[in-house]
Parts: sequence; structure tokens; C-alpha cells
Amino acid sequence: MTLTSKQRSYLKSLASKLEPAFSFGKSGLTPEMVTAIDEYFGKNELLKINVLKNCEDEPKELAIMVSERTRSTTVQVIGRKIVLYKPDRDKPKIILPEAGKKE
Repeated sequence: MTLTSKQRSYLKSLASKLEPAFSFGKSGLTPEMVTAIDEYFGKNELLKINVLKNCEDEPKELAIMVSERTRSTTVQVIGRKIVLYKPDRDKPKIILPEAGKKE
């Protein structure tokens, strides 16, 4: 899914109020972590992840791997925080601003 800058900005504002639900540490991205994140997306559409200092992987690389494995979209990687978005297929809770509207 490709997000417009307006949609990305909207999701960033929602994510600013979130606490990280997951933390990547020394073991990095494990299959169990991917499963847990996928289950989290079953209940929530927006996720914030903290990358601890003892994690050997770069936050941007982790964001790419997680988004590919969970079929989610990377909203932003800022410092050691990752924000991902995966809308619910049946009943989306977050309604994004429409793309392409010019006023």
C-alpha cells in the first residue's frame, strides 16, 4: 500500500500518542516476533516498535523486514522508533484522508 504525504502525516499524528507495543533487542527479528506482530495487527491497525540499543540491526532494515513479513506499510522510522500501518480488510478503524483531492 502506498500512502500519500497527507495520509502519512495523519498516521504519524495518531502514532505520536501511542506507546511502543514491541521492542527489538539483542535477538533482533525472530519468527515468534513476526507472529506476535501479525496477531497484534488483527486487533489494531497502527503499531509503534522500539529498537533497543543492543539490537544489532538498523531500524530502517528492521522496518522493511517487518513490513514485508506482515504485509504492512512503514509509516515512519525516526531514531529508534518504527511506525507500521496495516488496515483491517473488513472493517477499517482508521479512516485515512482521501488521496488526490485538490482544493
